[in-house]
Amino acid sequence: MDVGQRIRQLRMLNGLTQEELASRCELTKGFLSQLENNLATPSLPTLMDIVEALGTDMSTFFKETDETQICFSRDDFFVDERDGYTINWIVPNAQKNSMEPIIVEIAPGNSSQVMLPHEGEEFCYVLSGKVTLVMGDREYEVRKGNTFYINGEREHYLKNDSAHAAQVLWICSPPLF
Repeated sequence: MDVGQRIRQLRMLNGLTQEELASRCELTKGFLSQLENNLATPSLPTLMDIVEALGTDMSTFFKETDETQICFSRDDFFVDERDGYTINWIVPNAQKNSMEPIIVEIAPGNSSQVMLPHEGEEFCYVLSGKVTLVMGDREYEVRKGNTFYINGEREHYLKNDSAHAAQVLWICSPPLF
């Protein structure tokens, strides 16, 4: 069980901010944030205080549900800053699904990672800026509001030759990132 995710889920269901829940439990907002992101582990007494402040009990807190999360917010995203580009995983644990959506932000004059030939398909929608899809010796300019749809048979990557950052929604099936 993901204790941090469960704390966040119940906090949000109760309409509480991290600051409000932390105050009720005599914790710092920073520590509560670390708990929700699984960067810290609460002691049993601290977890009991949190669970009580969330209006439930330990057995209910740890009861596994069959309900799968279907809506995600920025709090659920995982951000991976790399050299010249950033990957935002916008659906946690999407690698277990049949497709994986990410948002890639490419700084001016930089490129995404090179995607080696693979089984499957990819769809991209340029949210802002413009990018160039490079596939072998062919290049395709894709501007804001435009898309591309390719199979993974050939090595490819995106580059940003403009003076402004570009942001791309990139969906792979099966998951590759």
